[in-house]
Amino acid sequence: MHFVSGSTPRVGYIHRLICPRIVVMSSRSSLYLTTPIFYVNDAPHIGHAYTEVASDVLVRWSRQCGADTWFLTGTDEHGQKILRTASANGVAPKEWADKLVAESWKPLLDLINISNDDFIRTTDERHETGVQKFLQKLYDDGHIYDGEFEALYCVGCEEFKPKSEIVDGSGAFEGEKVCKIHSKPLELLQEKNYFFKMSAFQDRLLKLYEERPDFVQPASARNEVIAFVQQGLEDLSISRTSFDWGIPIPWNSSHVTYVWFDALLNYLTAAGYGNDPEKLERLWPATHIVGKDILRFHAVIWPAMLMAAGLSVPEHVYAHGWLLVGGEKMSKSKLTGIAPNEITDTFGADAFRYYFMRAINFGQDGSFSWEDLRARYHAELANGFGNLVSRTIGMNNKYFGGVKPEQGELLAADTAIVDLVASAAAKAEEQMLKFQIHEAIASIWEIVDALNGYITEQEPWVLAKQEEQLPRLGTVLATVTEGLRALAVLLHPVMPDATEKLWIALGADQAIGALADQTIAEAATWNQLPAGTELQPLPVLFPRIEEEA
Repeated sequence: MHFVSGSTPRVGYIHRLICPRIVVMSSRSSLYLTTPIFYVNDAPHIGHAYTEVASDVLVRWSRQCGADTWFLTGTDEHGQKILRTASANGVAPKEWADKLVAESWKPLLDLINISNDDFIRTTDERHETGVQKFLQKLYDDGHIYDGEFEALYCVGCEEFKPKSEIVDGSGAFEGEKVCKIHSKPLELLQEKNYFFKMSAFQDRLLKLYEERPDFVQPASARNEVIAFVQQGLEDLSISRTSFDWGIPIPWNSSHVTYVWFDALLNYLTAAGYGNDPEKLERLWPATHIVGKDILRFHAVIWPAMLMAAGLSVPEHVYAHGWLLVGGEKMSKSKLTGIAPNEITDTFGADAFRYYFMRAINFGQDGSFSWEDLRARYHAELANGFGNLVSRTIGMNNKYFGGVKPEQGELLAADTAIVDLVASAAAKAEEQMLKFQIHEAIASIWEIVDALNGYITEQEPWVLAKQEEQLPRLGTVLATVTEGLRALAVLLHPVMPDATEKLWIALGADQAIGALADQTIAEAATWNQLPAGTELQPLPVLFPRIEEEA
């Protein structure tokens, strides 16, 4: 186990986070990546799916770089918000959670093609056991004490709100204090609770942020966290007595664990804390992908908890922005939540994945619109990529009997394609290392645009009319076909279904091997698909969507 962090990170870690092939001095070549665990008080919307897809793209890229990769997601099922929602629906909280997990949250993963290795629920026995073990250790080591507490609480956030997030209400809530995020009245709670001595870790946290500037990303998130901690940390109330839906405090069962203290520990309990020390040793520490609204929990409270327990802090905490609809953060309570299937039923899972990873700058807020989705689908997927694939395979069928032709002498236009594929792949790899998924896809898409332009310039349909130009025609189509092979590998983490169909249509599964086994590092290596490889029928990758759909 790696012990208390705040020290300099392992040399070379950031360089092998996604692609370990360029590691020089790191003994590990693994990635344990997590999404937040999501509340089961309601069904998921596209904001939840956005986080899942971004994490999945990073994980799939990592796997194709040969890293030992483990991907965790799950659900947060304790707390007052869940209790109230379940009560409003006339069922027990566990029954409500079981229903939502089975009918909404797990099906979401299949709907958008998420390749998680594990799914943690905070009602799992392995989690509850690990939480109690962790709490007992902190209590035994003197990091927890009891005391009186009174503060304004937001049930929606499951948090006692700092002054910066308390505002005066308006309209129906005029005269009341409301949550800045949810715009709903806060509740004044007064309880005798147990407290975690978080204030004792203020200096160590600031040292962590200073010594590891990439610990919190992007830079705007890091600056926000530093400013918050510099204002001074207060001790954290970690138990509740006003309701009983939670994990009992091990030394006093009349208290249940504060939902955030419980939830954050899922990253440890799923990795073996409390029951599988060898698994924990192999996986921990993790990299966390979170929404910016829960950054403070992950970049302040969570590392302080780990420091208190004598464990390493995470490798990275990356906070992405919000998806905005009509200029506001997506919210079920404000009726701005869009169910993922509203998009996938029409456009498909691959288009869903591509759109949100390409159209939104990862790390910043981004606005969703149906018009932009439809425009990008037709311009970039149906016309740009899909048409490139279909006409290339169609010309190979028409002019060379359905096989990849021989490549002859390369001219400047051909070598320009070879060089572009290599440079685009290298740029994409570098950008993935920085969590810049949108930039990586843009780099890969340079290949799509270049191949379309190359076909237009080389005019293979003209070459086909001149017998003496057949060798040149073969070289042109061999070049484009090989470019498609590289695209299938590079785009597989983003669009796994479409690229799998392309791979099979190229005959690459028989000639080279499974697409999932192809490495990012070798994607740009030329002439991997042998001449004479028999091509297969190609289904339409991205059918045009009628306006009335």
